Amino acid sequence: MKSPTFETLDGNEAAARIAYRLNEVIAIYPITPSSTMAEWADTWATAKQPNLWGSIPSVVQLQSEGGVAGAIHGSLQAGALSTPLQPPKGCC
Repeated sequence: MKSPTFETLDGNEAAARIAYRLNEVIAIYPITPSSTMAEWADTWATAKQPNLWGSIPSVVQLQSEGGVAGAIHGSLQAGALSTPLQPPKGCC
């Protein structure tokens, strides 16, 4: 039996890993302290790393939180698995 391996991650990278693997559309609005989540997702998409479904998620950078909300709303209405990678308002 193969022994398990462990990694130490910060919360932003851990959240980005799960979001990237489970979604088809990722809308980002990089702001501190969550900017690393967007950077990770963008890096993986640029490297053409597939998600769990075998596709490369579309990572889209918007200019405001409202833009992210609109992009997520539209992609969900179209039937895509979607997520914003930014903290909720009032967080952090």
